Amino acid sequence: MIDRKIPAGALGALGLTQIIGYGTLYYSFSILVPSIAREFAWPEQWVFGALSASLLVGGILAPTAGRWADRFGAGRVMTFGSAGAAAALTVCALAPDRVTFVLALVMMELASAFVLYSAAFVAIVQIGGSNAQRSITHLTLIAGFASTLFWPLTATLHEYLTWREVYFVFATMNVAICLPVHAWLAQLSRRASAGTSLPAVVRATATTIAFDPRDRSRIFLLMLAGFAVEGFVLSSILVHMVPLTTALGLGSVGLLVTTLFGPAQVSSRLINMLFGGRLAQTWLAVIGATLLPLGLFALLATTPWVPGAIAFVILFGLGSGLASIVSGTLPLELFGREGYGARLGWITAARQFSSALAPFALAMAMAGVGIATSLWSTAAIGTLSILAFVAVGLLKRRHELEVAKEAAPSNRGRWTDLPAR
Repeated sequence: MIDRKIPAGALGALGLTQIIGYGTLYYSFSILVPSIAREFAWPEQWVFGALSASLLVGGILAPTAGRWADRFGAGRVMTFGSAGAAAALTVCALAPDRVTFVLALVMMELASAFVLYSAAFVAIVQIGGSNAQRSITHLTLIAGFASTLFWPLTATLHEYLTWREVYFVFATMNVAICLPVHAWLAQLSRRASAGTSLPAVVRATATTIAFDPRDRSRIFLLMLAGFAVEGFVLSSILVHMVPLTTALGLGSVGLLVTTLFGPAQVSSRLINMLFGGRLAQTWLAVIGATLLPLGLFALLATTPWVPGAIAFVILFGLGSGLASIVSGTLPLELFGREGYGARLGWITAARQFSSALAPFALAMAMAGVGIATSLWSTAAIGTLSILAFVAVGLLKRRHELEVAKEAAPSNRGRWTDLPAR
């Protein structure tokens, strides 16, 4: 494969668009919900419910968005996605009633399938060649600051502007910053394709590992299941993290402890960037999946001990950070570049479906059987993702041993066939 590297400026610019994308389309929502609910005379939980429904609809489109990124180029798809995101935010700002607002939310989530991580990872692979895995890690490190920047930014803007005016500002950001960057990336992608005879490169690297069709399907389904379970655990806990720590007896300290989640998430990406280069992505996925239930076990075993809660938040943040990385690097390691966008689309869909349902499911469980039992159950569910990724690793290892075994006789033959002296 051609040893091509994505330019540092392009990677930084793409990271900026991810910060803006996640900040404007996702993280800002929780800050603006109280004002939106008051204006529409709608309970806040129904506004969050509308977002969950929108996430489900957006998940349906994710595989299509991935296939289009493969076919037309991720940069081009992201350019149109930026225009769509700006249009959706504008409709949100102008929405005269609840129905129009919900439709605008659906538009936002549909647009997000074309501009967030799954599309950005494809852009890196199409531009970055064999350095793609490391560049994906760098991108997640940059984009990890989206919540850290946009929660206070949205709150500050909302002190001076209405929620509608804030959405107008966000729409302008997507048009004025993200759209030109994505158009530039589309040009870089076309140049990279023209400069490296892309079809030949793709054929040469169609799959990193030549699995037989049955193992290939089995590994892909196990990978999807692992990411779906991870998404369920992450979403259910993150939405309820602050009230959970308070209900478990930590009081106001719980709010302070939860602020460690963001730094822990970024730290995991930094540690992986510095030291994880030689570790197979399959086992990195196992480590990330293990950290999530391990964090819950630490919380449940020590509550209301504050150091135990700190350990929970740090472990959970580390696991979340690794999950973001391996969702892009694992399918690349297992299946290569061909069809990469479509596979990421299915991963996004699986995680988005489970993430949309998880907060509601945990809320119902806590109301029915109590907080502790619900958290033990969530931790137990989280172990299923560990099993799924371990199974992927074992199937991969079995394939590698079979290939080595098949190669061994031919190597011996070359020596034994030499004429005697």
